[in-house]
Amino acid sequence: MIKQITSALALSSFALVASAQETSNTKVSEPLTPISRLDVPRYMGDWFEIARTENWFQKDCQGAAKATYTLQPDGKVRVVNQCRLVNGEVKEAVGQARQIGSATSAKLEVRFAPAWLSFLPFVWGDYWVIDLDNDYQLVAVSEPSRKYLWILSRAPTVDLAAYEDLLGRLKQKGFDPQQLRPTQKN
Repeated sequence: MIKQITSALALSSFALVASAQETSNTKVSEPLTPISRLDVPRYMGDWFEIARTENWFQKDCQGAAKATYTLQPDGKVRVVNQCRLVNGEVKEAVGQARQIGSATSAKLEVRFAPAWLSFLPFVWGDYWVIDLDNDYQLVAVSEPSRKYLWILSRAPTVDLAAYEDLLGRLKQKGFDPQQLRPTQKN
């Protein structure tokens, strides 16, 4: 059920702009909230995409999606999203993320537009960490309207029980797990 993969972020990459999803869960009327505290330095590194909702900016990605986050001296985060195209080539998008709010805020914004356009608010997309295990090994990322959803892992594969538990929590947050597309490993 769960395909193993290397991720794109969406973050993953990760860059968060995907197609809208529908859900019958009544919690969808409640505002989405991120986790209460994010240790940004601990979050850095590679994250493999396990599943995502369909989105236009990853439509060419056929598998092996991975996001790499690197903390910069200025506190911003360098984001490198990669995925394998149908012809076998690797597509890469390099962007930047910034934390919104306190130093432990799980609300970030990400952009993949050129730096000289970063003053324009619409080039930034919300990147909210909405579920994260205590060991920083499995994460769900979305944004306030729930249009996008990525499940990422430190490893290309995840424990089925941990994945199923995460899906249950996401359902409680107003997501329809049926809308998730498993990411191909290769």
